[in-house]
Amino acid sequence: MPENYISEESVKVLNNAIKVAFSIVGAVTGYTLTRTFFAIPHYAGVDSSLKLIVYTVIILFMIVLFYFTSNKFIDKLLTLFDKVENYIQNMSLYEMAVSALGMIVGLIIANLVTIPINRINIIGVPLSIAANILFGVLGVYATAGKRNEAYMDFFRARGRGDRFFSKPKIVDTSVLIDGRLVDIIRTGFIEGELIVPGFVLVELRHIADSTDVLKRNRGRRGLDVLNVIQKEIDFPVIVDNSELPVGSEVDNEILKLAKKYKGEVLTTDYNLNKVASVHNIPVLNINELANAVKPIALPGEDLKVQVIKDGKENGQGIGYMDDGTMIVVDGGRNHMNETIDVTVTSVLQTSAGRMIFAKPKLTAEKVM
Repeated sequence: MPENYISEESVKVLNNAIKVAFSIVGAVTGYTLTRTFFAIPHYAGVDSSLKLIVYTVIILFMIVLFYFTSNKFIDKLLTLFDKVENYIQNMSLYEMAVSALGMIVGLIIANLVTIPINRINIIGVPLSIAANILFGVLGVYATAGKRNEAYMDFFRARGRGDRFFSKPKIVDTSVLIDGRLVDIIRTGFIEGELIVPGFVLVELRHIADSTDVLKRNRGRRGLDVLNVIQKEIDFPVIVDNSELPVGSEVDNEILKLAKKYKGEVLTTDYNLNKVASVHNIPVLNINELANAVKPIALPGEDLKVQVIKDGKENGQGIGYMDDGTMIVVDGGRNHMNETIDVTVTSVLQTSAGRMIFAKPKLTAEKVM
C-alpha cells in the first residue's frame, strides 16, 4: 500500500472531526451572540429561565447551522487553496517578491487605518480583521498589475537572472507562426520576457480553426511554438489579456502594448517593422537577424554552386548556398544541374535578403 494512501475510513473520521469542530465553533458563536444581546441594558432584566431557553435555542441553532454548512465551506476553502497553490506555482521568484512587498504595504496601511476601529466594542476586532484581509489582497493585486512597469526593472532583473534592464518583447502573430523563435531562444540571444497579447492568441486560434489546410497548419504551428517556449524551454512568458477594440487593427494594438510596457516588438512582418520605426518603437525582426548572420561573400571570392534552374535574364542560371542565399550565375544556363566553380562579381542587399552575382571560372573543371 502506498505511503500516501488515505483509506475511506480515515476520510470519514476526518470529515466527522471537522464537523464536530465547526459545531463547537457554532456553539461558541451562539453563546457569544446571545450574551452580547443580553448585555444590552434594555434586555438585562429578562427572567433567568427565559434567558436559559434563549441561550439553548440560539446555541442549538448555530450548532446545526455550522454542522450542515461545514462540508460546503471546506469544499470552497479547498478549491480556493488549490487556486492559490496553482497561482503561486506559476509565479516566478520576481513576481512572488513583488506580490509579497505589496501585501506587506497593504497590511501596514490596514493597521494604520484600523487603530481607531479596534476600540469599537464587539465589531471592532472583526472589522480590523476584514480590513487587513482587504488591504493585503489589494496590495498584492496592485503590485502584480504593475510588475512590468519600468521602475520594476531592477527587481525583475534580480528575480529572474536576466541582464539588467532587459526590455520585455511584445510578440506578434507572424513570429509565432514562423517558428524560428524557438531556436533563437535556445541560443540565448533573447533576454527579458515574452509578452503575448490576448488578441494574438485569438487570431492564432482562428487561423488554426480555418477550413484552409495551409492556414490551419500555420495556426497550429504557432500554438505549438508558444507551448514549446513555455513548457520545454521554460522561458518567461506573460499573456496580456488585452482585447482587440472594435475597428482596431492588430498591429496598432501591438504598438500600443509596446509603449505601455516600454518594450520591443518581436516580429517578421516588414510593414509592422516600418510602422514601429515611425513611432520610435524598437523592433527585433527575425528576418533581419537571419540576413545579418548569413555568410558574407566578397567580390572575387570563389564558390562552388549547383545550377538548378534558369534565371530571368538570357543565359543566367540560379543556384543557392547552404543557408538559402540565391546565387545568380551569368552564363550558368549552359551548366544546368551541374556543380561548378564560380567567382563572385557583386553582392546585392535587398529587403528580401542578400543576392550574390557570379560567373563561372574560366579555368574551372566541372564537378560531377
